Amino acid sequence: MGRGNLSWTKAEAHVDLALTVNGARRSLTIDTRVTLLDALREHLQLTGTKKGCDHGQCGACTVLVNGRRINSCLSLAMMHGVDEIVTIEGLGTPEALHPLQAAFIEADGFQCGYCTSGQICSAIAMLDEVDAGWPSHVSEDLDGHSTLDSHEIRERMSGNLCRCAAYPRIVEAIEAYAGDRRETTA
Repeated sequence: MGRGNLSWTKAEAHVDLALTVNGARRSLTIDTRVTLLDALREHLQLTGTKKGCDHGQCGACTVLVNGRRINSCLSLAMMHGVDEIVTIEGLGTPEALHPLQAAFIEADGFQCGYCTSGQICSAIAMLDEVDAGWPSHVSEDLDGHSTLDSHEIRERMSGNLCRCAAYPRIVEAIEAYAGDRRETTA
């Protein structure tokens, strides 16, 4: 079953891969077409990262790769063998929540909770982007001195959708966490 000099067998379509996820090196054998999202959920049983649209439009699958947010449904797992991947499970535990997770609970920043892991991962990276001076579409100052107000947060989080429309509470949680971060670093 080949075309010219190419022949593929089922075994050749699989690769041995080691991923560093939440600080631990994990080995798996996967089909070369498996997305990072499916590797996390189906192969590593890290189901906190959600599959929403599977087209990179909703942000439910957002994870951190080397500190930057990506839609894991749009990236092949085999591209990340040398990367540091952090999922919602790597941020905190029920016994020791990440401060942003606690802010989401305090602000009631979720309803059904489906988008929450992607919202939290995205917000953590978004705040790092602000700290690095990256402007957004609504930034008044393009030299990296943006005021992190609700308009700025909404723009920077626009790649993460919430079907329950909990946006005011999500923004409130992010503002609270960002304020706490500023106070602890000042």
